[in-house]
Amino acid sequence: MLHELRVENLLLLERAELRLAPGLNVVTGETGAGKTLLAHALDLLLGGKARHGIVRAGAGEAYVEGVFALPEELEGRESIPVDAEEIVLARRVWPDGRTRAYVCGRSATVGEMREIGSSLLAFYGQHEHRKLMLTTAQLDVLDAHCGPAQAALRSEVGEAYERVRRLEARVEELRALAGARERELDLLAFELREIEEAAPTESESEALALERERLRHAEALRSAAVAGVEALAPDGDGGACQLLAGAAQALEPVTTIDPSLALAAERLESLRYEAEELSRELRAYLLESAGDELGSSGAGRLEEVEERLAVFARLERKHGGSIEQVLEHAERCRRRIEELEHADAALSDAEAEHGTALAELGRLAAKLSQRRRAAAPALADAVRQRLAELAMPEARFEIAVDQRSGGCGPRGSDAVEFTISTGTGLPAGPLREIASGGELSRVMLALLSVAHSGERGAVEPAERPLLVFDEIDAGIGGQTARAVGAHLRQLARARQILCITHLPQVAALAERHFTIVKDASSRPAKTAVSELAGGEVVGELVRMLGAGEGDRAASQHARALLRQAA
Repeated sequence: MLHELRVENLLLLERAELRLAPGLNVVTGETGAGKTLLAHALDLLLGGKARHGIVRAGAGEAYVEGVFALPEELEGRESIPVDAEEIVLARRVWPDGRTRAYVCGRSATVGEMREIGSSLLAFYGQHEHRKLMLTTAQLDVLDAHCGPAQAALRSEVGEAYERVRRLEARVEELRALAGARERELDLLAFELREIEEAAPTESESEALALERERLRHAEALRSAAVAGVEALAPDGDGGACQLLAGAAQALEPVTTIDPSLALAAERLESLRYEAEELSRELRAYLLESAGDELGSSGAGRLEEVEERLAVFARLERKHGGSIEQVLEHAERCRRRIEELEHADAALSDAEAEHGTALAELGRLAAKLSQRRRAAAPALADAVRQRLAELAMPEARFEIAVDQRSGGCGPRGSDAVEFTISTGTGLPAGPLREIASGGELSRVMLALLSVAHSGERGAVEPAERPLLVFDEIDAGIGGQTARAVGAHLRQLARARQILCITHLPQVAALAERHFTIVKDASSRPAKTAVSELAGGEVVGELVRMLGAGEGDRAASQHARALLRQAA
């Protein structure tokens, strides 16, 4: 149950506070006064999207808050304090469209607010009854009437349908694969053979690149090595080695006199040995190059290296730009070849799996259909009884369950059509073609009466203690309006109802009556919400009857409506 509703800066509503009673609560007011703003406020508490421009001009934000009784099913939720006795849902909306949701004073996601709100109230907007024209909505109504087990079965059908679709796509893929298999196999085998014959590795590529540089600069390398040898130990006298040896020999006689010269002599001796070793290494380098790579066969070896590197470069250009990617492509080729070579077996397995899944979908859909066909007469009978109470005693309401064109879908293999004849001798036809706006409203109310009757097999769960109707009584009047009001009041005996209405016959039945009045003289315009009592209720009913304030006949009519409601 909703105890309090507070609204601030929501378009015309600068500030409003409603304290609702159990039973039937109504909101009335002139057209354009902003009655539907209260409906939008409640929709925000259900996690609905904030409409553009909903924040009152000049205000920094809009704020909506609802204080609800705490139902047992929500006790113990993580977002609700352990010692909470009620639930407070709130929503802030900023002019740029940003919103923030709160549950019991704590920040929450809109999804969490939506989940909690759906357990607290059911909202029926002024165009909700038009959804009944959709065959999918009619199917949903019938399935909901079948109960929770039907919902679970329908979920199974949806999962089975998705599985069939996935397998169909797999079968088509494998069939297409088989058609182009030979051509693709030839291409893959060629590319893989080309890579495997080259057998590239990153280490070889790096080594060949270094070798190519050496071969390209062979003469410069030989000249540098010869110059080094000549400087260190030429074939004749002189050279760094001989000079270092002479220097060490000159210091040797005086090393016993001054220890620092002994150290210098040791270093000269070490340098001489290192220079001699380096000279031998350079001579060995020259001997090796004279008979191998840098010698007469150098040009041939360079050509071999260039050709090998050209093979690597061609593979890199074709398959990704690096040896690593070339090797990865080879692995992909192997996997794809294996897949293609086993395509026939895979296709056979996929077709068998698809057949099994299709049979399972058919079995579940048949079970779903059987329950629908069994439940349809009971729901139609219950609706006919409610329609008789809503001033449509001659209405013939039926539910047809037929095969769905196009085969089985995610909701099964059935197409549901609500048909109605609104009077004796009138032909029956689809609800979308026969019923007027007022008749659609009454069919909707009849379905809701079944839904919230608390009986086994209700159209939808009856746990939500608050039902909100936004002008569901549109398009009706007179005795029909009285019947609709009586039906709403009957519904309100077991739960709380908030009804935004333009009918005095409905408003007169309310336990608590609120009115919205627009003050067009203020800038910007604003509306005020107030609770009516006593004579104020009579005055509002007179206005709703279309009469002036001093109209005695209208006043008597209004009082008569209130006496009849008592």
